[in-house]
This record gives sequence, structure tokens and C-alpha cells, in this order.
Amino acid sequence: MDFRLSEDQLMFKKMFADFCTNEVRPRGEQIDQTEQPPVDLLQKAVDQGFWAALVPEEMDGAGLDTYTYMLMLEELARADLSTALILSVHNSLVVKPLLDHGTDDQKDRYLEALAFGQMLGAFALTEPAAGSDGGALQTTAMPDGEDYLLKGTKIWVSNGELAGLFLVFARAPEGITAFLVERDTPGLKVGYREKTLGLRGVPCNTLYFDLARVPQANRLGREGHGLKIAQQALDLSRLGIAAIALGGSERALEEAVKFSIEHIQFGTPIAQKQAIYDYIADAKAQIEALRCLITYAAWLADSQQNFGQYASIAKLFGSRTAYQVTHKMLQVHGGYGYMKEYAIERYYRDCRALEIIEGTSQIQQFLIARDVYQAEGLKIRP
Repeated sequence: MDFRLSEDQLMFKKMFADFCTNEVRPRGEQIDQTEQPPVDLLQKAVDQGFWAALVPEEMDGAGLDTYTYMLMLEELARADLSTALILSVHNSLVVKPLLDHGTDDQKDRYLEALAFGQMLGAFALTEPAAGSDGGALQTTAMPDGEDYLLKGTKIWVSNGELAGLFLVFARAPEGITAFLVERDTPGLKVGYREKTLGLRGVPCNTLYFDLARVPQANRLGREGHGLKIAQQALDLSRLGIAAIALGGSERALEEAVKFSIEHIQFGTPIAQKQAIYDYIADAKAQIEALRCLITYAAWLADSQQNFGQYASIAKLFGSRTAYQVTHKMLQVHGGYGYMKEYAIERYYRDCRALEIIEGTSQIQQFLIARDVYQAEGLKIRP
């Protein structure tokens, strides 16, 4: 494999960086303080093709390969993690499953709206009694003529407050099944928005389904194939979280290097202190190791090979890296790192969530170990 970026990838990377530096980065602190999703920024991102990142060019999308898509998420995260996560959920967890499993009719009805800013996507899998255990879903989907009636509750639905289309998983007679559910569906209520430590620009809501009537034509894939669809989507999303972790770590390092040069103690910049430059060196090493993991997993995906295990590895290592790097870079700032006026404080809080969302570190450890033992003929359980 060739680690060099192609001319197209270099062009896209510059476009991503220019937009994120000029439009997104100046708004990061405001998004955090107001705890409001950046609706106007998201609309500007439509014109850059960010909503249609994975939509093929023949469908008027950006047609990005997996690695170029990771570059997009990385640059977004360097500017603001909340904006990056909103677009990651939309693309990885809604647009891609629709492209992979949707009928021609479903694509005709929803793809253009998703790609061009009329309809943001959200992913509804987690329930109060079914977090990491997707097989324990209690939301039901009972056939009723030409429809299904959905009943149950979903929690931690990222983009819930803004979404026009939800990818919902429920237990049908043949097993867990995926459904495309429009926001104005009778019986669907978008409820409480959670208050969070970080990622304050991402609206995470509870959804209530009270016999919500969903046409059979809105079933995504075959009945009983929902977990397979969810797993494929989560593989890409976990790799995306690794790219977001990379961008967040890079921003934290950038902030710490700048501070260490400008801050004077005992008559010299603190960058001259071994304790400080050791932190900087360790952070840079972790960042570059993470970049290599993401590059390899994305290459597997673009080569049409199974990349699920490496997505979990990248997500596990990436989320840990983001937490460790932001922790150390806040330490470089000393007391100033605990102050709101410095971006490192926000990145420290935002990056902490990456070890939890899209499957905790402990779940990634199980998935990785499961594959290792399975190759030796032993089946392990969580």
C-alpha cells in the first residue's frame, strides 16, 4: 500500500482544512458555551459536499473513498468535535446504510434530501436496558397490514433534536429489523435532550415510539437482518471516531506547543523544560501511530476487505490516545488549562466521550479478543 495522498486527496484535504479553519474553528467555543448545535455551519457544510461525502459521484455526491472521508472528519475535529460528530453520525450511520441496503425507491425518496441538507440523519439503537448488547432490544415492530407498529424507547440518539430521518432498530417477528422513520411519523415523539460534560453541540435525545406506524416500504433490508446492518454501520462509524480522536489530539498538541513557546517561567519558555517537551514528544508519537492505524483500516475498507476488527482497534487506541493526549496537553498549560478561555479545556471534555460512544473501550476489547480467540477455535462471551 502507498501512504502518499493522491492529487485528489490532497485537493480534498486542503478544501476540508480551509473550510474548517475559516468557518468552524472560530465557532467552537460559542457552540460549547451555548450548547446549541451549529445549524448555520451545518448548512454551509452542505455546499462543501460534507453531507454527501459518501454518496457516489453518479448520484451527484462527493464520492469520497473511506480514507478521504476520514481526512474530512479529522479536519472537522481539529476545528470542533461536536460538528465532526454530527456529520459522522449522519454519513456513517444513516447515509451509508441507505446506500448499502436501501431499495431504489428508498434511495429516490431520501438520498437527495440527506445529501443536500433538507434532512439530517440520526441512528436509534441504544435502549435503557440494551446498550452494548444490541440483541437485548425491547422496542417492538409488529406487522399491521401494510405497516409496522413500533413501540418502545430509544436513548442517546445523537442528532435527535435536528434529525429528519431516523434509522431505528426494533424487534420484529423474524428478529431485529432496521426501519427508516421520518420525524413527523404519528406516534413518534422526540423527547428529552441530555445534558453532557462535553460535545455540548451534539443534541442527544430520547425517542418514544407509541404505536408509531411505519410503512413496510420503509423497512431497510430484510426482516431479521437489523443487527447485521447495524454492525456494518458501526464498523465505519468506529473508524470515524478514531479519525475524530486524531483531529482532537492534533488540536490539543497544537494548543500545547503554542502555549509552551509563549509562556515564560524562570526567564525561559517552558518548552525548554524536559518535562514539557517529553509530553510533547509522547503526544506526537501517539498521534502518528493512530494515523497509521486509521490509514490501514481505511485501506482495508477501500479494498473491499473486512475491516471491522481494525476499526475496533483504531477506535480503542484512538479514543485512549485522545484522552491521554488532551490530559497531558492540559497539564502543559498548568492552571491555565483549567480556564474556559483556553481551548484545551473544551477538548479535554470533548475527547473524554470518545471512549464511551459507538461502543465503550471495554466492548472494543471484547470484539478484538473475540476475533483473536475465534481464529484459534475458542468462542468467548462478554
